[in-house]
Amino acid sequence: MADSPEQVLSSLREEIDQLDSQLVDLLKRRAAVTAKVGQVKSQTGMPIYVPERESQLIAKRRKQAEQQGVSPVLVEDLLRRIMRESYATQDGEFLQTNPAINKVVIVGGNGSLGRIFVELFKRSHYPVTVIEKDDWPNADSLLANAKLVLVCVPITLTELVIEQLPRLPDDCILADITSVKAKPLNAMMQQHSGPVLGLHPMFGPDSAGMVKQVVVVCHGRMADKYQWLIEQFRVWGAKIEETDAAEHDRAMAFIQVMRHFNTFVYGAHLRHENPDLELLTNFSSPIYRLELAMVGRLFAQAPELYADIIFNDPENVALLKRFNQRFNEVVTLFEAGNKAEFIKQFLQIGRWFGDYAKKCLVDSKRLLLKADDDQMLR
Repeated sequence: MADSPEQVLSSLREEIDQLDSQLVDLLKRRAAVTAKVGQVKSQTGMPIYVPERESQLIAKRRKQAEQQGVSPVLVEDLLRRIMRESYATQDGEFLQTNPAINKVVIVGGNGSLGRIFVELFKRSHYPVTVIEKDDWPNADSLLANAKLVLVCVPITLTELVIEQLPRLPDDCILADITSVKAKPLNAMMQQHSGPVLGLHPMFGPDSAGMVKQVVVVCHGRMADKYQWLIEQFRVWGAKIEETDAAEHDRAMAFIQVMRHFNTFVYGAHLRHENPDLELLTNFSSPIYRLELAMVGRLFAQAPELYADIIFNDPENVALLKRFNQRFNEVVTLFEAGNKAEFIKQFLQIGRWFGDYAKKCLVDSKRLLLKADDDQMLR
């Protein structure tokens, strides 16, 4: 007598359970190996994240998947998630790129972002001193013999703190991490005659570390003296982007100022219109839930941070006014019922984006599938 469908299904499910159990065992074994890899990297100074190695690994496994009739997209998704976890297992102690640095001072080291740098320097075996507001009367002694002073304070305080620094040793590196660069970099160049550079870590305080994170470097003075610091960032897994301060600030006007301002206005409009957020979420596809989540995310954070970014440079007003002008121009198209002009402009904008638009379409589909799989946006 043949087995019933329920018996067949039960047997198949048992087989799946066994395979899943084996998969967990394999992941455990892989994690043990990647932990050893991390130990070797910490001893040699090799960076945690090596893009070429990751790309080669994924390409090989995709090819293997195709040969064996397995979805290469599935294999790549699994590998990227597994590798993200493996980077965390490698994220332990780090090699010092410059053992001669016997004193690192972090001004604002108890702040949300400053703490990340304190931890990374300590895990790289650098002696770290933290200065906070209450420590300022003792700044002279705390900064004495410093080899690196990293200013990690809010935007509105950065230039003031730099200007109030006592005379630093001639060989001391002075750097900051604020999200604007031209004015702080100029202030550091005026205040200190030694090595100077501006840094902008493009991640927030909720980051687990620097692996795959972008750090923008704006050179100031005596680049050869702080090359070890840039290499230290690479050891920590950072992706370094080098530019000048003016170009950085122009880019940030679009990357940060416009996006934060636009999100703020969208949130303000929702508040005044007062729709049911739960209903909007329930009715939305993953892409719209993601967009709504990015708006909501802004308002779960400190308003002072975003106010500082938007209000810091009066020149941003002109950019936002131009944005408002173009917004009104499109509204005028709608009022006139000029759908043809809308389509014409749509195509012009699409041509400006070029192949990047197509890449965004592919990448966003993959992102949304992952978001929908675990219902993270529901």
